[in-house]
Amino acid sequence: MSYAFQASILADFEEMLKWKPEVRQVDWSEIVKESSELADEGINTNYYGAKGMVEAFLSLLELSNSPRIVNVSSSMGKLNKLTNEWAKGILSDAEALTEEKIDEVVAKYLKDFEEGSPETKGWPKFMSAYVVSKAAMSACTSSGQELCCKTDINGNTGSFVNLVLQPHGGPTGCFFFRNEVSSYNE
Repeated sequence: MSYAFQASILADFEEMLKWKPEVRQVDWSEIVKESSELADEGINTNYYGAKGMVEAFLSLLELSNSPRIVNVSSSMGKLNKLTNEWAKGILSDAEALTEEKIDEVVAKYLKDFEEGSPETKGWPKFMSAYVVSKAAMSACTSSGQELCCKTDINGNTGSFVNLVLQPHGGPTGCFFFRNEVSSYNE
């Protein structure tokens, strides 16, 4: 049985459960499949969906004395997971980074995927759409994290409630990993 997994891959969860005790030895190529359609869906959900949500809520947040948006990203979206050097260069240049440049990276990835295997163009071999979408979202917002939140990808463990409940004037623009500030550029 297969399910859409984070909207960018298909994963055979029954096969995954067989490997669970030895998860580091899993042959992911037998379990996870990507396609151009799933890559497109993953980018639209994980990157453009997050951007759209922020745009939709900004006017409401302006009415609050303590506005906040917590974008849930992933350690898979850190720049060290991004193997395309051109994309990594753009997303790591915080001073020159613009939304248009991030969109250009995402569009180039999708074009490269449509033209063939993404790894031949320097994109990640494993879960490339997920990596690119999360790296793009983290770069765009400078505030994502995988504070071990409950998602399908980590077996529904963890919580990011403490970020939402931070006092007024709390941290902003930070990348958190397991309850601690971490670097997106690692």
